[in-house]
Amino acid sequence: MTGKNVCAIFILSSEFVFWEGAMTDQIIAYCGLDCSECPAYIATQEQNTEKLKSLALEWYQVEGNATFCQCDGCNLEGRKNAHCSDCVVRACAISHEVANCAHCPEYGCGTLVGFFQQIPIAQESLERIRAAL
Repeated sequence: MTGKNVCAIFILSSEFVFWEGAMTDQIIAYCGLDCSECPAYIATQEQNTEKLKSLALEWYQVEGNATFCQCDGCNLEGRKNAHCSDCVVRACAISHEVANCAHCPEYGCGTLVGFFQQIPIAQESLERIRAAL
């Protein structure tokens, strides 16, 4: 899965679920993933409660709780997916006060290296942003 439209979500079992989607107006997360292609983000914006409940069950094994997956983008104001509170990449970027990791003076740090090994498309996205800085 190395296509340009691949996204991922970290699940409590430490596995990643990948999906592919059509390109939309991009919202690049701190880590480089495109939030605007995330099923949780899309379902939140569409106010699709049933889809959010389905994702909560699939990703977190939580039944009937749509709020678990509601998300307006991890680096934007608004609702956050349940994973956002545990995301070490997001926490690091917030502490460095950067728009995303591409803007960080410590880019390529240990926090990102492990993530990139699991999700190389995120690195590709951040590298494109860094090239344009």
